[in-house]
Amino acid sequence: MVAAGHPLSARAGAEALARGGNAVDGACAAAFAAAVVESMLTGPGGGGFLLARDPAGRATLLDFFVAVPGLGPHGRTLDPAELDSFTVLFGGAEQEFHIGPASVAVPGMVPGLVAASRRLGRLALSELVEPAARLAREGFTLGPEGEYLHGILNGMLTYSREVAAVYASRGRPPCADDTLRLPELADTLDGVAAGGGAAGALADAMAEHVAAGGGLLNRDDLAAYEVIERAPLETGYRGLRVLTNPPPSRGGSLIAAALELLDAAPPPDGEVAHYVAVAQAGSEANRLRDAVSHEDLRADDALARLRALSAGRPSRKPTGTTHVSVVDAEGGSASLSSSNGSGSGVLVPGTGVLLNNMLGEEDLNPGGFGRLAPGLRMGSMMAPTLLLRDGEPLVALGSAGSNRLRSAILQTVVSVVDGQLGLDEAVRRPRVHPEAGGLDVEAGVPEPACARLEAEGFRLRRWGELNLFFGGVAAAGRDASGLGAAGDPRRGGGAFGVTRAGEVLRL
Repeated sequence: MVAAGHPLSARAGAEALARGGNAVDGACAAAFAAAVVESMLTGPGGGGFLLARDPAGRATLLDFFVAVPGLGPHGRTLDPAELDSFTVLFGGAEQEFHIGPASVAVPGMVPGLVAASRRLGRLALSELVEPAARLAREGFTLGPEGEYLHGILNGMLTYSREVAAVYASRGRPPCADDTLRLPELADTLDGVAAGGGAAGALADAMAEHVAAGGGLLNRDDLAAYEVIERAPLETGYRGLRVLTNPPPSRGGSLIAAALELLDAAPPPDGEVAHYVAVAQAGSEANRLRDAVSHEDLRADDALARLRALSAGRPSRKPTGTTHVSVVDAEGGSASLSSSNGSGSGVLVPGTGVLLNNMLGEEDLNPGGFGRLAPGLRMGSMMAPTLLLRDGEPLVALGSAGSNRLRSAILQTVVSVVDGQLGLDEAVRRPRVHPEAGGLDVEAGVPEPACARLEAEGFRLRRWGELNLFFGGVAAAGRDASGLGAAGDPRRGGGAFGVTRAGEVLRL
């Protein structure tokens, strides 16, 4: 089973499984395809994480997230005044993003996927890249969700002449029925498949173009970049093992802290109890996040520090990005999250590669812009996650959604484990998200639950629709009815399965 943020990404992953690949092959093939069909959100200009567990039970996390640039004799640190900005209107909320050449961090996506394929996969790299290159060259229909994404990101996609020539060539954002072709990106992917990677012509082109625009990224940064292998962060929930993203990233520790708060009380009984429990656990995790320093959350014992802060607290009962999830027929599983942030508006000429804006993402720079030292691996809220029951894989999941992805993952886990919902139903279930002194409430949350949340002291910000503001979960594995997979309808996600005979079927 493969679930992803776009049906074509999920299909590419399933086709890799059908050709004899394992879960990591499926995740890599889907991630390369996502670099085309979700090229604003992920791709060679971004970074990510892969959490994988093989059939023998060995689990590892590959960290290929972005690093802070500025190494070498010509390196320098960021002046926040160099950042430009634009605002994304989600419908019920707005969020400011900071972009431009100065926002570009050292990308790790290509070395990360190459390392994952070589260390943990089974198929040749060229087999994993070919479907993505074909999609980029032949083109694909954008669809309504793609139209929405291009529309809200229009300020970034028209920031520079190079990016506007690709994403606004008609003088407007593309529409749902438009076919988007990315021939230069196809050539870049062909180069990756042939072994060029980010160490060759692509790296040179990135460094030269960003430097010409006044950014920090240089050849020394790209030459020094390494994929880091880490031990997953582990916690428990209702007798299950939960593996997720460890420090220096922050999302996994905060999700684990929220699960442990929930685990201290009986499972919520009914819709009202569910929403009160997850809202309070998420709000308490936010309090813990705000009570520790940025350095504490980067520390290896970050979860222990959060536990210490929560000990003895009165119970409250308790009281952009994309994601791919894969399970294979042999018992292997893989959870891969990747991101360009909102995109920097900087597209490298001749490559089709849109670069990330991680130096301009407020969530990733909690001490303020320009405070992180060159060479430092940046933290992230991305949290690829695996659930295990009695040592056997249960569910692989993760989410897009900036700071909201923590809430999306937490609520999907609670819905599957406590609510006994199928994966598709759990992913579709309306969500809440506590932040900035209030609680965002998605359409579909029952009115009695809203009334109870207000009685508990939450200030509600109500939404009239399901919206990708609340994340984009992709989940694959076992639920109450057997094997299943689900891509989030909030962003047009999709899921595919492979039969014993090797037939690829859309779910």
